[in-house]
Amino acid sequence: MTQNLLYPLYLLNSFHMIDIKLFRENPNFFRDAARAKNVEIDVERIFELDRRVRTLKAETEGIAAQKNEASKRIAKAGADERKVMIEDMRMIDRKAETLNAELSPLDAELEDLLYRIPNPSLADVKIGKSEEENEVVKEVGEKTVFTFEPKDHLELGESLGIIDVERAAKAAGSRFNYYVGDGAMLAFALIHHAMNTAMKHGFTPMLVPMLVSAKVMRAMGYLEHGGHDEIYYLPKDNLYLVGTAEQPLGAFHMDEMLSEKELPLRYVGYSSCFRREAGSYGKDTKGLIRMHQFEKIEMFSWTTPENSDAEHEKLLAIEEELVHSLGIPYRVIKQCTGDLGLPAARKYDIESWLPTQETYRETHSTSTCTDFQSRRLNTRYKNGEGETRLVHTLNGTAFAVGRMTAVILENYQNEDGSVTIPEVLRPYMGGKEKLTPKK
Repeated sequence: MTQNLLYPLYLLNSFHMIDIKLFRENPNFFRDAARAKNVEIDVERIFELDRRVRTLKAETEGIAAQKNEASKRIAKAGADERKVMIEDMRMIDRKAETLNAELSPLDAELEDLLYRIPNPSLADVKIGKSEEENEVVKEVGEKTVFTFEPKDHLELGESLGIIDVERAAKAAGSRFNYYVGDGAMLAFALIHHAMNTAMKHGFTPMLVPMLVSAKVMRAMGYLEHGGHDEIYYLPKDNLYLVGTAEQPLGAFHMDEMLSEKELPLRYVGYSSCFRREAGSYGKDTKGLIRMHQFEKIEMFSWTTPENSDAEHEKLLAIEEELVHSLGIPYRVIKQCTGDLGLPAARKYDIESWLPTQETYRETHSTSTCTDFQSRRLNTRYKNGEGETRLVHTLNGTAFAVGRMTAVILENYQNEDGSVTIPEVLRPYMGGKEKLTPKK
């Protein structure tokens, strides 16, 4: 196992996405941290742009000071002198326009390159190229074994009359679904159970916007390195359909100054989610595993850097509690650097057992994004000494309804085609114990 030795100790409690001052001091650190995530950054171009932008900004600031001083002199000057000074001001304005014309595209290019630098992974994260090198932290529960040939969740859902992808295809195209009757009730049961569990742990429930601005989507770290291609975009409005409630939840405290006394802040949000899922194939093109639209309950936390790791473990523990409450076999995966994506500094997945595929499939994830998102969102707090600092943001899945429905149907199926409802969900379904096939 190759451990991540990229993270200098003195940076562990610093701001590291992306503080340009730190980049100037430690360009090799950011280059190597990006490469660990399979991302190449152009250090030389960033340095070149940074130097030129700083020079041009200093010059424009100098001109602004000249104009301010000249304005004061003009107010006191006589008529003839004022004409000469006004002409000088016009020359200064033309120089300022020339400088701004040069500065604007360079500043935009620099900003774009800086936004493409991923959040460095934390020191305890394994360096690896892809998901094949992820670490299995633990496995919980015995894999479900049947004395009969099990059916997959789509076949079960259709025979039970609770899933209808054929009519959904007529209405919206492939990878959409109608939840019908008890299917809808099962979905709502999962939503209620997730909400109640999160609330028990101090999370405030929220209904969130399902569209966010380009500014927010970029700030959350979802547009760079091909992320835009996975998201539904409304160009006329410059808005994005959310792929997770994490995105609007993260923006809830955008441009705000929080107090250390109110941290941690914890919210649990419900939303429909929209993803293109362009790269999926095989069995994932059918059923509920990879849909263009699905419902999800998402937890989101803001906390101090000192409590960030403990908060991450709390989110993972809640996710495990939820899966365990359904009696589903699962395993916990810790992602290596190459599988982390742009905003996450550390991420755990929970993979639940899917019998007909004879493998575990991801149903949950939880990430700490340290101050990567809060720096972009300008979300800060005052500590006890009155110092301004960036909060740390963390997120975690409570339930993705489609995937959990698939997992429940397959693990709880019976030989007669019925499906036993997990005991913890029965109170939300009027006490019903089984789903039975349509006659």
